[in-house]
Amino acid sequence: MNRPIRIGTRDSELAMWQAHTVKDKLEALGRQTQLVPVKSTGDMVLDQPLYELGITGIFTKTLDIAMLNGEIDVAVHSMKDVPTALPKGIVQAAVLERGPTIDLLVYKHNEEFLAQPKAVIATGSLRRQAQWLNRYPSHTVVDLRGNVNTRLEKLEKQSWNGAIFAAAGLNRLGLEPDNTIGLTWMVPAPAQGAVVVLAMEENEELREVLALLNHHETNICTSVERRFLSLLEGGCTAPIGALATIYEDKITLKGVLLTRDGNKKLEVEKTLPLSHFHNLASECAEYILIRGGKRLMNELQESTRSAKVFSTKNLTAGQLQLFKEGLAVQAEDFIKISPNRIPLSVLKNPIENVVITSQNAVEALLTSVPKEELKFTNIYCVGRRTKRLIENRLGKVKHSANNAKKLADYLVEYMEGLEVTYFCSDQRMDDLPAILTENRIVVNEIEAYKTKLSPLKVPEGVEGIMFYSPSTVESYLLENKPDKIAYCIGETTAKAAQAHFSDVRVARIPSIESVIDLVNEAYAAIK
Repeated sequence: MNRPIRIGTRDSELAMWQAHTVKDKLEALGRQTQLVPVKSTGDMVLDQPLYELGITGIFTKTLDIAMLNGEIDVAVHSMKDVPTALPKGIVQAAVLERGPTIDLLVYKHNEEFLAQPKAVIATGSLRRQAQWLNRYPSHTVVDLRGNVNTRLEKLEKQSWNGAIFAAAGLNRLGLEPDNTIGLTWMVPAPAQGAVVVLAMEENEELREVLALLNHHETNICTSVERRFLSLLEGGCTAPIGALATIYEDKITLKGVLLTRDGNKKLEVEKTLPLSHFHNLASECAEYILIRGGKRLMNELQESTRSAKVFSTKNLTAGQLQLFKEGLAVQAEDFIKISPNRIPLSVLKNPIENVVITSQNAVEALLTSVPKEELKFTNIYCVGRRTKRLIENRLGKVKHSANNAKKLADYLVEYMEGLEVTYFCSDQRMDDLPAILTENRIVVNEIEAYKTKLSPLKVPEGVEGIMFYSPSTVESYLLENKPDKIAYCIGETTAKAAQAHFSDVRVARIPSIESVIDLVNEAYAAIK
């Protein structure tokens, strides 16, 4: 990689400190770098508690999308903010040496309120809230959001008795007040105090460089803590704490699961030889689950489940975690794809202008012939994901557009030559061939794959359907009524839905994540 490594980060002071730390370490290795700050949803929406926003990965999603779109090379996060299931294609590349793991109580005047029945404590963390109320059940906990400086300022202005902060954040910014108490009894968030660097799995060269930043002991401890969190099926909306520590040749994990009001609490602490650390999280999670943890998790989930959405395409674990808490999301492929064997006589001859409108067509091409034997001069495509797949596996894309009509308009205006080869499905509902033909461009349609409709009767109570192509709309209608909200990935899909549905909503950009954003906006009031 000859160009600078683009480091994506939130633009808060603490996040920038973390990003600068990674930047300094990379530059010490002789690599050029560039910081790319962005704002996350968690930074912009400050009038709701984090658990009410309900989006797992609320501080990381924006950077995930930027990395998947090729706008940044790496993303730097507080590791405790990162979902345990990463989006497909993104991997953990390095964990820096951990800072302090403890939580601190910053109090206003004195500590006397700790012995009194009434007091007000501020925190935006459900984990801290639950543990505080478990220890001080008669106290009141209020929400506190914003960056570290903002939260300290709010504490100063309000009549609260104190607020809870992570020691690592205060220390890194040099902001730790004198009037603090270390909450040694409070189990921290999994991976608290650790900084993680994420990168694209396919970028092996960059991952080799980032591996030099990895701190082995921190990596082991945080992996155990996050595995414990994952096995309990918790995210930012479940009060779960975990802390792994290594001493000599042994590793200890302390974990806790609570109800949100702190009334119920399940704890575990177990030590194993360090060589057996892979087993520690599962043994501790099993201990919690068989002692009522499964029932407690079900209660937490059911208490927030108030809406239902159905996706006409199976979603990855990372994508499912992007939904707002309270949404009971189901997913099933309403379309089955079968690649055709494209004649070699077509593929081995030089083709000047190639049009590809789906990732399925790319897979069909590579099924038929190795990419080295393809002789495409100009490749035109629809969609960012399709473009990324083509450039990773076929070659450079001449031009891409958000939908087939926009691509057709571009080809009419700017394409060299008067003939294109269009690798498409046996079922297509786009305007591209018609527009090109009307403008005297010859379209050679090659059926690259077959699309088989595979409808399913959606359950009662479903309120919205997520559609990703006109074919998914067609498949859905074979077994279901158009009496729900249609959430559509793009304009072409929306056009097919509008012929049947009265309420059709279109994502801002043609990506699954953007459709999920659309759904989350519709259920913004869920608590």
